[in-house]
Amino acid sequence: MTAIREAFGKALVTLGEKNKDVVVLDADLGSSTKVTYFAERFPERFIQCGVAEQNMIGVAAGLAASGKIPFVASFAVFVTRRTADQVAVSVAYPGLNVKIIGAYTGLFNGRTGASHMAVEDISLMRAIPGIIIIDPADAKEMECAVDAIAEYKGPVYLRETRDEWPDVFTDGCDFKIGKASRVREGGDASIISSGVMTSVAIKAYDILKKDSIEARVINMSTIKPLDKEAVIEAAKETGAVVTAENHNIYGGLGSAVCEVLGENYPVPIKRIGIKDTLNEAGTNEELLEKYGMSATDIVEAVKKVIARKNN
Repeated sequence: MTAIREAFGKALVTLGEKNKDVVVLDADLGSSTKVTYFAERFPERFIQCGVAEQNMIGVAAGLAASGKIPFVASFAVFVTRRTADQVAVSVAYPGLNVKIIGAYTGLFNGRTGASHMAVEDISLMRAIPGIIIIDPADAKEMECAVDAIAEYKGPVYLRETRDEWPDVFTDGCDFKIGKASRVREGGDASIISSGVMTSVAIKAYDILKKDSIEARVINMSTIKPLDKEAVIEAAKETGAVVTAENHNIYGGLGSAVCEVLGENYPVPIKRIGIKDTLNEAGTNEELLEKYGMSATDIVEAVKKVIARKNN
């Protein structure tokens, strides 16, 4: 297992070696976001903006307008909530090539506390037109995503998780923006997950298999644009869907999937995630249990949607 933030920091250095237009902006949190690796290797392309996230977005917009590829990194709560206006007006509206990196996403932020838990960052960025949103499942997919967003011309919001999580892609990944990937096959129900919750969904798959339930597990690492075809196909072929995300169930992956199914192919669905509640600090396992996001919770949700489709 490798921490996703570690994979990001190292992938950014590799990218910087290949592309001299890549610049990195930091809001005094480089040791946490791991952009310090880039700063050490390319100090001339590293800009320390201090605790001034709104200004940092403006600087990034100017750099992008001049042909650079700025990667802007901070805690997700600061780089989405605090900068929403600047992102919308200075980056999204002109469609500038700025890559926004939100670290310490969702519940799992190493006991830094509820004020640092970004449980609405996807919904904030998703509501702004023109922004791609990516939530990698593991370290390998993060490496692939860094290269992909650097090649993509336009604004991107990339989530970065703090801690080590089980690997999903042990033999490499075929990451493409806007495309989901099946990580487990099954026909009884579909689990559509994003980010680190994909590894939790795989645990649920293993438990369900012991009960002779075959669940398809789909890693939806691109939240926007959502792979609508994969969602509709899953609904048609399995007839029941559970979503799993490290985010509020309102405005994130679960909402996006519900929107697609509601307009195209309604089936029984249940959302696993943070249920519009204030959060507390704790270990990752404690938080999974407390907020109903564990593998056992996913298993129970799958059984419920299967029962609904069979009635």
